[in-house]
Amino acid sequence: MILQGKTLRVARPTDKLDEVVRFYTQGLGLQILGSFENHEGGFDGVMIGIPGVPYHLEFTHQRGHYVGRAPTPDNLIVFYLPNHQEWQQVVEQMKATGYEPIPSYNPYWDKNGVTFEDPDGYRVVLQNAAWD
Repeated sequence: MILQGKTLRVARPTDKLDEVVRFYTQGLGLQILGSFENHEGGFDGVMIGIPGVPYHLEFTHQRGHYVGRAPTPDNLIVFYLPNHQEWQQVVEQMKATGYEPIPSYNPYWDKNGVTFEDPDGYRVVLQNAAWD
């Protein structure tokens, strides 16, 4: 497969770059992998993830441009955390950072997971299960 062994970056714009970075780093415990300021017409951005893994998130903001909130409550990032103790630790870390769980739009995710909403209205599910 051509894409096997490559890096995946999921990128999206935000109007609240600092708040979103706080949610994913202090809340979820991901790390800042890189950043840029005033790039190509006023874009600022931050790459967030886990060092050494082939995927990460990128959040960008273009100065003077408004992007708004998530288009639906079912725009998700799902983290599968099969170890119950690790899952509980991340859930508690989110709460300690000031983020409260919300009911998932799709009730499936509430069976074995907890959903949080980031400052832009995009949702993160912490799923206490393995993905097969």
